[in-house]
Amino acid sequence: MSAFDDVIDSFKTTQRKWLVTGVAGFIGSNLAEFLLRHNQLVVGVDNFSTGYRSNLDDMLFQVGVDAAKNFTFLECDIVDFNSCLKACRGVDIILHQAALGSVPRSIDDPVTSNLSNVTGFLNLLTAAKDSGVKRFVYASSSSVYGDSQELPKVEERVGDLLSPYAVTKRVNELYAGVFHKCYGMEPIGLRYFNVFGKRQDPNGAYAAVIPKWLGALMGGEDVYINGDGETSRDFTYIDNVIQSNILAGTTTNKKAFAEVFNAGIGGQLTLNDLYGSINRELEENLDGFVAKKAIYREFRAGDIRHSNANIDKLKTVVGYRPTHDVDRGLSESIKWYIQNLSKQSQKASIQTDNTRL
Repeated sequence: MSAFDDVIDSFKTTQRKWLVTGVAGFIGSNLAEFLLRHNQLVVGVDNFSTGYRSNLDDMLFQVGVDAAKNFTFLECDIVDFNSCLKACRGVDIILHQAALGSVPRSIDDPVTSNLSNVTGFLNLLTAAKDSGVKRFVYASSSSVYGDSQELPKVEERVGDLLSPYAVTKRVNELYAGVFHKCYGMEPIGLRYFNVFGKRQDPNGAYAAVIPKWLGALMGGEDVYINGDGETSRDFTYIDNVIQSNILAGTTTNKKAFAEVFNAGIGGQLTLNDLYGSINRELEENLDGFVAKKAIYREFRAGDIRHSNANIDKLKTVVGYRPTHDVDRGLSESIKWYIQNLSKQSQKASIQTDNTRL
């Protein structure tokens, strides 16, 4: 059995209380769904600045009525310290996903990004300390590698940062390290590498590339590729990110504390190849779909040219073993998007204990 299998098996008899921030978002809702499916108690926090109530409805629909009873939702903003204190009450483990993502968004509005990503982070970290919650797993980003040309990316070596968003994530890592030294907390950072999967928003100016392209192609709209299409990324399916969070949240290896880890799959795919794969998957799975050529335009400010994760550290320290490569992840994602974007499906919402702060 893998380390992840062992944790899942332990969930059958051990019930913990987890706080998932950004729970109405893409990653947060998937994390909460996994935990609820495996007998865990979940407190979810979101202010709906980028998350959706429909994500909560779908998550609870998927887990069923009995598991949904283990979910408590708090509509609040981590920028408010008292709200963070209330959210941390009685919690065993924190999975902190709440943030204003997107490099372009941070360039357009660095002040708001800093308020959410730095002030909010510090508020929650301090509230966790004051509440006696030691284990604090948080989402960092591959953007902290900046202009480093080294491939694959190794945690100990970063370059000059290229965006306010990258600065906010690097500050998170520094604060986490200091709180470990000063207060004995057990923070663990995960540098996400282009996460994709179900419930990722295809709309809006700051949508991630995979859902944005899928939404455009399925809607018969033009698709744009920034630059020459040879920019490459380590595209990481959501199930791998769930695994990395759960392992980080439960590890007993002290070598993980105050460290940051690459959460990717160790692959590298160009935008051109990604676009070709998406078109092929849609041709195979969507009746009447005809592949469409992309339109190329200028490179986007603040973007890293190439990104590829060395995941040896996460494997060694917490036992991470990614289960989905890009092809398998794309196949599962596209089937989900076809089902959910091609038709309006009505799901009965499960009433939850919605406590407003």
